[in-house]
Amino acid sequence: MPIVQLDSNVFTDLTLAKLLRAAIAIGIAYGGIWLVEVSTTWASEKVARRFRMLIKQSRPLWKAIILITTISFLLQQFLNLSQTNLLAITGTIAIALAFALKDYVSSVIAGVIALFEAPYRVGDRIQIGDHYGEMVGYGLRAIQLHTPDDNIVTIPHNKTWTEAIVNANTGALEAQVATDFYFDHQIESDIVITILRQAAYSSPYTQLRLPVTVIMREYPWGTQFKLRCYPLDIRDEFTYRTDLIRRSKQAFRRHGLAYPSLPAGWPGIRGESGSERDG
Repeated sequence: MPIVQLDSNVFTDLTLAKLLRAAIAIGIAYGGIWLVEVSTTWASEKVARRFRMLIKQSRPLWKAIILITTISFLLQQFLNLSQTNLLAITGTIAIALAFALKDYVSSVIAGVIALFEAPYRVGDRIQIGDHYGEMVGYGLRAIQLHTPDDNIVTIPHNKTWTEAIVNANTGALEAQVATDFYFDHQIESDIVITILRQAAYSSPYTQLRLPVTVIMREYPWGTQFKLRCYPLDIRDEFTYRTDLIRRSKQAFRRHGLAYPSLPAGWPGIRGESGSERDG
């Protein structure tokens, strides 16, 4: 295969005017990205709830347009982009990045692919590995999750190659909240189911147009009741779960329902998947 070589005049003449235009372009790009962050955040809180997710999800697209436009302008300013030079520069950059920045490039490529496949979007509540929270940032290399403990976790896009991604709402305002309750085998299950359903329907956070269900599962030490229902806004997930537990426990106390008694040394209660997200 013949090697494509750069022309001797690949770089254009360096002038003060070009440097000033480049500095102005970079400044405009930074300002544009900041404006996109601020304006989408502001607008998403001002419009009707059904449009909030749509506005937040447009943020990565606007940022990508700004970055691509700025990079294209800078290349035109300082490089003579003939067909020969363009092929040679592309090949050189690809080889250099493959060796020096393979992890970074892998994250960037994964981020571009995720932009189209959309396994997660800004505003979604997702879990990657041990980290769960609302996705509040979508960058070129990584995403940012706002966890229930008020921490910001940065996760590179290339985690999508190796980690399972659990998306609770996939762009919707509602997402199912599952709350577990455990009782002794001797309790009357119909009473528990009635209490749990009433707790869900009486909560001001419940989206009444979506189903409320109670699932039972038997364990050697007791019976598990899983209440599955939907809040009006997924932002209220943990407040909603707390409200459901508070309402249910008040009714359980009035009916004198017995909780399971674990034998000494029992390893503990685990969920269906071996672990549960903490609220």
